[in-house]
Amino acid sequence: MTEEFDYIVVGAGSAGCVLANRLSADPKSRVLVLEAGGKDNWIWFHIPVGYLFAMGNPRADWMFQTEKEPGLNGRALNYPRGKVIGGCSAINGMISMRGQAADYDHWRQLGLTGWGWDDVLPVFRKLDGHFLGDTEHHGASGEWRVEEPRVKWEVLDAVTKAATEMGIPRTADFNTGDNNGVGYFHVNQKRGLRMSAAKAFLKPVLDRPNLKLETGVLVEKVLFEGKRATGVRFRQNGQVVEARAKGEVILSAGAVGSPQILQLSGVGAAEWLSEHGIAPVLDRPGVGRNLQDHLQQRAIFKVHDVKTLNTTYHSLFGRALMGMEYALFRTGPLTMAPSQLGIFTMSSPDHERANIEFHVQPLSLDKFGEPLHRFPAVTVSACNLRPTSRGTIRLRSADPADKPLIAPNYLSTQEDRRVAADAIRITRRLMKQPALQAYRPEEYLPGPSVGDDEASLAKAAGDIGTTIFHPIGTAKMGLPSDPMAVVDERLRVMGLSGLRVVDASVMPTITSGNTNTPTIMIADKASRMILEDARTGVRHG
Repeated sequence: MTEEFDYIVVGAGSAGCVLANRLSADPKSRVLVLEAGGKDNWIWFHIPVGYLFAMGNPRADWMFQTEKEPGLNGRALNYPRGKVIGGCSAINGMISMRGQAADYDHWRQLGLTGWGWDDVLPVFRKLDGHFLGDTEHHGASGEWRVEEPRVKWEVLDAVTKAATEMGIPRTADFNTGDNNGVGYFHVNQKRGLRMSAAKAFLKPVLDRPNLKLETGVLVEKVLFEGKRATGVRFRQNGQVVEARAKGEVILSAGAVGSPQILQLSGVGAAEWLSEHGIAPVLDRPGVGRNLQDHLQQRAIFKVHDVKTLNTTYHSLFGRALMGMEYALFRTGPLTMAPSQLGIFTMSSPDHERANIEFHVQPLSLDKFGEPLHRFPAVTVSACNLRPTSRGTIRLRSADPADKPLIAPNYLSTQEDRRVAADAIRITRRLMKQPALQAYRPEEYLPGPSVGDDEASLAKAAGDIGTTIFHPIGTAKMGLPSDPMAVVDERLRVMGLSGLRVVDASVMPTITSGNTNTPTIMIADKASRMILEDARTGVRHG
């Protein structure tokens, strides 16, 4: 490219869309956004239930897989990541969740100034376009639309009552800093349509003359002059192109893509790079380490004498009614997030705050991308909110087109195995509560033959455990004294200049809930830091 840019943003996912919007607000700043996927011009990017068709489809999904995981009894998992403008926000579960105040206060306690709950809450509020209006916890005028679910299920109301019978309090809002309780998830939708980051932040500003979006781009590497990032090299339409940045290169390719690009660029553990003949620009061993994810145990229970999506889905008449309701009113099952009901609670008395999250669904299937079961059922998935297992993202080869080696290392600690076992016990107890007995729940997975002892339940967790699509931490924030840190508290890659990482990979520890909204908060906060540093002439490296 002959033109020079102030900022090059790699990735038009959840974080990249926010950065594109904020950095291009100054008409004097030229911003280039590079996206590997295409435009969101497919109906299933917009109808909420489209995640069923987008995950596992190369039109929308990078189609990653994990390595075979010892903790999952040798299974490999599909690892969906959005490959389209909007990134994962175009194919995810649309659940609006910030996590817990203590998550961010922990970041502050790690020495990361400016990342405590009191620091990030104003950013969340500014982003909110919340149906609850302008309150202590929410804002009303932001671009990130949050609405109530537009469908109800009798069986989920019964699960809500069952949770209260176990002593779990009802909550009308999981996003006040303490998400303990049972209630319906709020969703990133607008009048029954998915609200992706592309819709909220990118597409409204694409007419700005200083903002350029390129799609169908495979970034090969960041370009350096000494220790300063000066641009990127990428492939597009069979051509190799170089783009130059006089300000900063910002990686927003996600917890899988950003560490992969760093390693391809010579930034990472020297011993890992040498395996592929890549000369190190900077030996930074934390790149690709510290991978954390929420592993869920997808327990399934058959039910009787109550409607679930399974039976409606397999009925031509039922599907016609769903389509008609959606077309006329933008309500009903086609507006469904994958999970409608949430339960946050403690897996055992050892925990002072909620450490497991249930995603409860009036449906069941073997895995996303496959048909729903033909029997009526509910899925009651419990995930460990703060796992202690840590995995890695590594290059498979020096070819940027090769998918990286993803090894989450699930259930590799005794603590995680214990929490998984306790979570299955709580799931079984929930389904035995009086409120549900009219529907005669029958355990389908992990199955009644699985015993209640620790060893049996830990093995069952390995058999039925699957990702809930929340990878983070592979380019984590930290202090200079932390040898595994990759970026500082202003998200600048330590030891280099002109290069930042802004996406979920910078989280030092995972938030206690769904990770998309925290990623958008990080990008909004980062954009202010980038612009402030540009105004004051701050350099780093």
